[in-house]
Amino acid sequence: MVVSRKTLMVSAALGMCLSAQARAQVTGDLRESPAAQDAAPQAEPVPAANLQDRNVEPPPPSPTALPDNPDEIQFNADAIEYGFDADIVTASGDVRLYRRSDRLRADRVVWDRKTGKVVAEGNIVILNPEGDAAYGDRIELTDTLKDGVVENMLLVLDAGGRVAAERGHRDNGIVTVENAAYTPCEVTSTAGCPKEPSWKITAHRVVYNPDKGRIRYTGARISIFNFATIPLPAFSHPVGGRSADGFLTPDARYSRTNGFQIALPYFFSLAPNRDLTVTPRVFTGALPMLQADYRALTGSGAYRVNAYGTYSRRADDLSVPITDETSRNDFRGYLDAVSRFQLDENWSASASFRLTTDRTFLRRYDISRDDRLRNNVRVERIDQDSYFSINAWAVQTLRVGDRQGLQPVALPEIDYRRRLDDGLVGGRVELQLNTLAITRSAGQDSQRAFASARWDLRRLTPWGQEVTLTAYGRGDVYNSDDTLSTDVASYRGLEGFQFRGSAAVAMDVKWPLIGEFLGGTQRLTPRVQFVASPKTNNFDVPNEDARAVDLEDSNLFSLNRFPGYDRVEDSTRVTWGVDYGLNLPGFSIEANIGQSYRLSSQETAFPDGTGLSGKISDFVGRTVVRFHDFIAVTHRYRIDKDGLAVRRNEIDTTIGSRDTYFQVGYLRLNRNITDELEDLQDREEARVGARVQLARFWSVSGSILVDLTDRQEDILSLSDGFEPVRHRLGVNYEDDCLRLGVTWKRDYATTGDAQRGNSFLLSLAFKNLGR
Repeated sequence: MVVSRKTLMVSAALGMCLSAQARAQVTGDLRESPAAQDAAPQAEPVPAANLQDRNVEPPPPSPTALPDNPDEIQFNADAIEYGFDADIVTASGDVRLYRRSDRLRADRVVWDRKTGKVVAEGNIVILNPEGDAAYGDRIELTDTLKDGVVENMLLVLDAGGRVAAERGHRDNGIVTVENAAYTPCEVTSTAGCPKEPSWKITAHRVVYNPDKGRIRYTGARISIFNFATIPLPAFSHPVGGRSADGFLTPDARYSRTNGFQIALPYFFSLAPNRDLTVTPRVFTGALPMLQADYRALTGSGAYRVNAYGTYSRRADDLSVPITDETSRNDFRGYLDAVSRFQLDENWSASASFRLTTDRTFLRRYDISRDDRLRNNVRVERIDQDSYFSINAWAVQTLRVGDRQGLQPVALPEIDYRRRLDDGLVGGRVELQLNTLAITRSAGQDSQRAFASARWDLRRLTPWGQEVTLTAYGRGDVYNSDDTLSTDVASYRGLEGFQFRGSAAVAMDVKWPLIGEFLGGTQRLTPRVQFVASPKTNNFDVPNEDARAVDLEDSNLFSLNRFPGYDRVEDSTRVTWGVDYGLNLPGFSIEANIGQSYRLSSQETAFPDGTGLSGKISDFVGRTVVRFHDFIAVTHRYRIDKDGLAVRRNEIDTTIGSRDTYFQVGYLRLNRNITDELEDLQDREEARVGARVQLARFWSVSGSILVDLTDRQEDILSLSDGFEPVRHRLGVNYEDDCLRLGVTWKRDYATTGDAQRGNSFLLSLAFKNLGR
């Protein structure tokens, strides 16, 4: 009997449903019957483990509602034939089967009603409730559509990745395949043509358990660019974004100091929100080192702890060579921890700790090149009109020659600010309370507290000028101890308690002039600022946070051009400046220049060479030029008012696209400052970097930092004016699922046991492994 209609519902009510006993007779290793072999069309031979997409679309959802009875199977086909004698249902012509959440699509389906065996042939795809799609040439199934045997199988996982095999079977949802391959990579090019994946795992046997979300291999190898490389006799990884215990990608490198290094991280998935990675690092030129990285995510925030530990030779005196007489074996390590918690809508707490056992550990093991490590604990409250924080700071110096006892510990720093709308004449009022206590184990101690108020009123005139009026007042109290331990006299202040008051009034006028020019828009904005402030006893109090002062375009119009709070700019002055902007299609220029004049003759607290110590300041400005997204040039400068000598010359240039670009940075500070101010030392350096995209996935990159300082910038310098500090050169390959690179680095300076020399890094990352 042939039924020529699109859909046929086969149910127990029609005598077509199979019993549970009949379904149980079918296992996951069914063999094809001779009759079925004769009826099945012969498939063309395909290579083993073919990972390419199959030319068949997964079955769409049923166009009609599925039956309420879960044992019913809904057929949808061009033709359905039912043999009463053999009790066999044969569906042909774009056959679609639906049972519960499982779907099947094939050219032909034969259902043996007596045995419960379902044989599908031709352009087959099965979709399970998890979204995984299994393709094959011939599939034997039970009538549950969950268990069976597949020939020339391709399993496309909804969570990412695909498994292909010559033969596979599924039993209770667990897929087992033989002579198989797995890859998470793209198997087609951007043009839609088939391509070999960047990497894949081939194995004699592969087992995929959807409930555990994990794939296990037996007799596996990882192949890169279709070359067998790494044998993996027993190997497994998660899929679907799940994390699980296991080894991560190894790290291999060579350095002049430590020799050849190999690191093999092991990942522990402690919970969905917590994990631990333990990384043993083995060196040919040093004792092993152990690294541990712990991460946790809580309901209110997150924290991370990284720790390193080893036992090796170290020296505390870095001015002498490392020998057995000048050094000793000792524990060496580093701790890096950071956390942040949002306690409620307004309150938050954060902390960061960076501590190391000695000054060269981070450089020797290529962990960091920082020369100071800051530690901080903070509690903050922020709302629309107020800010409150409690801070604690500690600094560990890694600089050669610095004394740790002179490093400050700030405990506590309390800051409160409140913003109010002025109800009398308009404007806005900001109130601030601040207190800070600084201690040193072998240096000056100081405490500070102040209260301040600031009023700002901004108005626009009928002619378009923007006028801002400002009034500011502050009262300070300081206490200092052991001031003679501070070498720079201008930083000390007086012993004991000192009181200081400061105030300022200012008027700032800007007049933007805008018009069309060369098919674009240009803007010219003259600006004038008047500031009046009475004399302040700056040198009676210590200077902890206002030392690195320099005239720049960013602080030219600041009410106080000292950074921090410990120094206050007094006197009466007028400052002028001009801003210019030109915007054309694909091209823009932004520039400014300005200068300041002191009208009073009182002594200033600015050191010589900062550009602000005389009655007339230096010229300062900035120019930014952009051409599309291809060229960007930023130039900052300060020019001496007397001889027009360039006291600051800083250029940053980027030319190129996102993939291929050239960068150069140049900085020269020639401020003519005395040697006693270590915070304002002159220097000259150049930074060059480049990246060239050789092909779609291949690139070359490099960078170099050169110290150009000589006796012209630093009278004590012994350099010839061209001293490379370090360079880096690398070749990289990166596509959608593989990153491979070789990098050559060289350090040109030896500090303690962090010796100058070459190091080589081989990086290999299997992206999406476990996706």
